[in-house]
Amino acid sequence: MPKLDLTTIETRTGSSYPAPHDAAMAGRSQQRLGDAGGLTQFGVNRVVLEPGAMSSLRHWHEKQDEFLVVTEGRLTLVDDTGETPLGPGDCCAFPAGDPNGHHIVNRSEAPGAFIVVGTRTATETGWYSDLDMKVTVADGQMTFSRRDGGPV
Repeated sequence: MPKLDLTTIETRTGSSYPAPHDAAMAGRSQQRLGDAGGLTQFGVNRVVLEPGAMSSLRHWHEKQDEFLVVTEGRLTLVDDTGETPLGPGDCCAFPAGDPNGHHIVNRSEAPGAFIVVGTRTATETGWYSDLDMKVTVADGQMTFSRRDGGPV
C-alpha cells in the first residue's frame, strides 16, 4: 500500500558526525520515509526538532539538491544571509553546488518538524561552513575529514 504508517517507521536519533560534533544533534530525530516506501532515486526524511535542537551542522552539498517543507512548529533557517523564521507550509530549496551553508534550528518552546527531500548520488562531498570539516560519501560510507583531507 502506498500510504505510509508513520507509527511503524523506525525513529532514529543520534548522529553520524564524529565526536565532539555528534553531541550537537541532541534533540533531533528522523524517520526515513523514502526508504520505508521503497524509493531509490531520492531520499525523504521526516525530521523532528525538540526545543533547542538543530537539524545538522551548517553545511552544503556539491552534487545533491535538498528541499524541505515545514509541517509543524516554528523553526529558523540559518544560512550565510542570516536567519529566516519558518512556519507550517514554508519551503526552502538548497541547489547542489551552492556554497550557502544552511541548517534548521528550533528556538521555540515546542517541537517542530519538517519533511526534507534530497537527491541520492553514488558519491558526494559535503562541506561544513563553520568548521574545518568535510564529508565524503562513497559506496554508502561516510568519511569525515578536515577540508584539506587530514584527519578530524
